[in-house]
This record gives sequence, C-alpha cells and structure tokens, in this order.
Amino acid sequence: MNSSILIDISQLRVGMYIQLDVGWLHHPFPVSSFRVASAEQIATLRELGLTEVRYVPKKSDPDLKELVPAAWSVPEMAAPPPTNALDPAAGTVAAAVDQEALRRRAVLDAQNRALAACNQRFTEATRQYQALERSVSERPDEARQKGEALVTGCVSDLLENGDSVIRLLSEGVGERNGLHPINVMVIALLLGRSLGMQSEELHHLGVAALVHDLGKLKLPPNLRQPTPSMIPMERNRYETHVGESVAFATRMGLPEPVVQAIAQHHEMADGSGFPLRLTGPALGRNSQVLALVNRYDRMCNPAVGVDALTPHEALSVIFAQLKPKFDAVVLGAFIRMMGVYPPGSIVQLVNDRYAIVASVNSSRPLRPKVIVHDSRVPKDEAPILDLETVPELGIRRSLKPAQLPRDALEYLSPRQRICYFFERAVTPGPDEAGA
Repeated sequence: MNSSILIDISQLRVGMYIQLDVGWLHHPFPVSSFRVASAEQIATLRELGLTEVRYVPKKSDPDLKELVPAAWSVPEMAAPPPTNALDPAAGTVAAAVDQEALRRRAVLDAQNRALAACNQRFTEATRQYQALERSVSERPDEARQKGEALVTGCVSDLLENGDSVIRLLSEGVGERNGLHPINVMVIALLLGRSLGMQSEELHHLGVAALVHDLGKLKLPPNLRQPTPSMIPMERNRYETHVGESVAFATRMGLPEPVVQAIAQHHEMADGSGFPLRLTGPALGRNSQVLALVNRYDRMCNPAVGVDALTPHEALSVIFAQLKPKFDAVVLGAFIRMMGVYPPGSIVQLVNDRYAIVASVNSSRPLRPKVIVHDSRVPKDEAPILDLETVPELGIRRSLKPAQLPRDALEYLSPRQRICYFFERAVTPGPDEAGA
C-alpha cells in the first residue's frame, strides 16, 4: 500500500509526491496527486492557504523519504491571515484559482454536451434501423433508401472529421433491437477508414454492417443468438440467418459488394466459419472487417449478460486465442485503432486510482481519455482526464467490474452493454481540464 501522512506545508520539498484533499475545482493543478516538480508549485500551494498536505513517501524521490518520520506530528500553526488588499500575492492566486474553476466548469459542460450529442446520434440511428426493419419485408426499396441514407450521413461525417474519437456511450442508450447493427456499423466504418478505404467502399461496408443480421427476422427469438447449449438442429437453423440476410439484401437491390460481405460475415480466415467454410484468400476485405467487428461486439454484448467480456478482455481473447480466424492486416489495424484498452475497459492507473476508459483517439490509441474515481468529486461532475496530457499517469492493469471496490463500482458505473459512436478528435491543449 502507498500509505500517506499529513505534513506541515513548511516541510514541502521538490520531489515529494503529494495528494491534495480538495476537489479538482479548487486548485490549479491538472491532477490532484502528483510529484512536486518546482519551487513555483510549492509557492502556489502555500498561496492557496493550505497549512498541510498529504505526503506519500513510497512514491517520492528516495532521498526524501526520511525527511518526515512516520510518527511525526504536525505542530500547531497560527491561522493564516485572511486574503485582502494587504496581501496582493494571495489575492492574485485566489483569483487565479477562481478563474481555473470557471474554466474547468466550462470544459466539463462541453464534455457533457459532446457526450449527449453522441448519445442522441446513436439513439436516432437505432430508430432509423428499426424503421428499416419494419419496412424490409413489404417495402424493400424503401428499406434500402433508409439504410443508404443512414450510412451516407455517417460516412460523410467520418470523412470530414479528420482524426476521430471512439466514444463510449451512456448506459441504456438506443433502441434495443438496433444496438448490435449500429454498433457494428460504427466500428466497421472506423476500421475501414483506418485501412484506407475511400467513400464508395466505406459506403458498401457500412450498408453491409447495418443489414448483416436482417435474416434473423425469419428465426424465432430463442434461436437468434447462438448458445453453447444449442443442439445441432437448432444450430443449423440459426446458421440459416446468413442466407436469409442475403435474400433480403438481394430483394433490396443492394450492390454485389454489399451482398458478398453479408454472405461472408461469419466466414473465418482459417476455414472454421459458416456457411461455406471459406478461407482467407476467398474472403473480401469488407467480409474480413465485418467478421471481426461482429465477433468483438458479440463478445462484449452477448445474449446472456453474465458471459460478457470487458472490451480489454475481448480484445485480449481475440489476439491470444482467435488470431488465426481473422485476416492479419485487418486484426492489426483493429488493435491499433481500439488501443490496448478500448472504451468501456475498467482500469487501475499507476497511482492506484480506478478509472473507466471513456474514449480513444483512433490515431493515438495508447493514451486514452478516462473518468477517474474521485470521492471528492460528485459522480455527475467527474471530468474526463486525457492521459496524453499527463505523461506520468499511465494505466497499470485492466480489471473486471467485480474487482472494483463498491464505491468505485457505483461511481464509474461499468456499462452492462458497450455502445460506441464517433466524434471529431480535438487536439489536446492547455485549455483541457484534468481530474
């Protein structure tokens, strides 16, 4: 354990690792726990009116650990004089902290608005998919128009975004029967773009991802998801959804590249897929993308919730156990895009704090943005911390939700269902708040 002790502010030295017992709106530092790097930081801490700080010897520079014995007690200090016009330096710092609080509040509001916008776009996409489903049997031309309009809008946004952020959405977002097709469409489009696909190819990929499971409308609800307990006859019936999806796509008048990707979305590079047990050389690139993204989403969002893997676990299983099933180029691009810890992963940081990965910049995936558990900050005010702006604060390990302490579990609210959307990436700058 990294135990801490309270020390008098006069004992503070460069090289000490400290924890501030005040909320993130009440100090000007990017994080509340850090190693003191300069005399200027010490001066700022004193000017905040703090009389003592929490010191962590094990995380401090080694030659400082003996400065403050573990049993040392803080002597009583005279109360600091109030900030007034006779103390212009303290007044300036107080004003700076107030400005910092206002700036961070503005950043938090902007983050919340961005999340709300992604939630709304995803929800509307699931509703458009529902409308497509309702019309496909009797009005296939209308269904095609609805699907193509949805995908065209997403492809246009994606190509105009420059770098895109893959964003974890709020719990309960979207209409249930549209969650899987929209999730697969979003991730497939992001992966296709990272593979260098252009507008028309992306459009074909997006439409195939959107309608790949329409054939399940022909199955009874209990056979729409495969389970280990399925008997061979049930499994054979389940596998017919591929052919039924192809039939729907054909009646909709979708182009050949779309129909082919749908026909092959359960084929695997090693020949273990269905219905034709095709191998890698026979599979198109869209089919390879769709097969991988479809498997990833089903691992994160299975029919039975207790079988769900965290996004980090799903990626690890795919890489360690299922690698032969997927095209090497496509899988490599997917892992680079999603990062080691995809959005929705539960992690522990190097300073022992718990966090949930909120978003990943698809072009800079190794240092994602996270929401950090901090009992001093209300849950609905928790800011998003960009690990790219705090190089000393990395991720130590991934966790299952069950490994979190109860307070951290309630605070971070790991999603029972992982849903993603994309937004324009904003280059981190000095105006981005931390936690």
